[in-house]
Amino acid sequence: MHINHTLNVDLGERSYPIYIGSELLDQADLIARHIHGQSALIVSNDTVAPLYLEAVQQALDSKQIRQDKIILADGEQHKTMASVESILDLLLSSRHDRRSTIIALGGGVIGDIAGFAASIYQRGVNFIQIPTTLLSQVDSSVGGKTGVNHPLGKNMIGAFYQPQCVIADIASLRTLPRRELSAGLAEVIKYGLICDAGFFDWLEINIGGLLAGDEELLAQAVLVSCQNKARVVELDEREGGLRAILNLGHTFGHAIETTMGYGKWLHGEAVAAGMVMAIDLSIREGSIDEQVRQRGVALLKQAALPVNPPPEMTVEQFLDAMAIDKKNVDGKIKLILLRALGEAFVTDQYSHEKLLQTLTARPVAP
Repeated sequence: MHINHTLNVDLGERSYPIYIGSELLDQADLIARHIHGQSALIVSNDTVAPLYLEAVQQALDSKQIRQDKIILADGEQHKTMASVESILDLLLSSRHDRRSTIIALGGGVIGDIAGFAASIYQRGVNFIQIPTTLLSQVDSSVGGKTGVNHPLGKNMIGAFYQPQCVIADIASLRTLPRRELSAGLAEVIKYGLICDAGFFDWLEINIGGLLAGDEELLAQAVLVSCQNKARVVELDEREGGLRAILNLGHTFGHAIETTMGYGKWLHGEAVAAGMVMAIDLSIREGSIDEQVRQRGVALLKQAALPVNPPPEMTVEQFLDAMAIDKKNVDGKIKLILLRALGEAFVTDQYSHEKLLQTLTARPVAP
């Protein structure tokens, strides 16, 4: 099956294409045309490399591009400064110059680590995103957010740094574990909730086919998700305001990931529970009605995602973790809430008492 879409992220001189298709890793020129020097470093992990590293290496070989590779351990718990330093060590010891390109081959963790290393090596070298999970294809590979975690907070160390291109090969999702596919669907569903009610309707109809791995449906979901994200990023590249709506559920979700220990809950699982909490607070604030919660919870459940936070997490743990968030200003926790299905807004003007009710009233979903 031939699937091929190209979408452009329009950011002036930092603009770049997103290629969405099947068997894209077999197209050597697609990767090589975005490498401007004579050397590259492939960053991957020990889960993805055995599956797809050889295809990328062959693409570079065909264009006679000198290449090095580094294979990191898989998992959110390895998204650290130590991993970035190991990349920098190899770049320096192998004498990569400013025209070298870093290629991120893997999920969101690899993309974030490799992109951050690219942003700081010699004050910035080119990098290419080749996301191999649904979550990274629809979210983390697009928009230029890079970085690592800190024991006190997720993604608190990083930089905005745009790639040369994003190559989303739908065929790579064939090897994705079911749990990881569901986690990616959390970010897909997010776009329907925050800015695209029509897409939410489409997801309700097609969620079964997406879970079954239908590649035409997955390609459509990736395309529409990337279109929605690109539209928001083009208006607010560095998250001065509007872009924060992309973080629906993330303040609650990051608190879950940080408190439970990175990697215990997948990012998408934590975001799913966090989105239900954001919906609950939106209802308490009077901005949406109960029907939005019913539809949101039903779709997340169909996607095999959790709709409640860990029962062992206390209100105090939530508040402590939520206090360390990049969106916060002057000590106020900013949250993304819903005005309607398909319409989100950023605010710190909510009732603290109602926030406590949301954090206390678990399970929040029927």
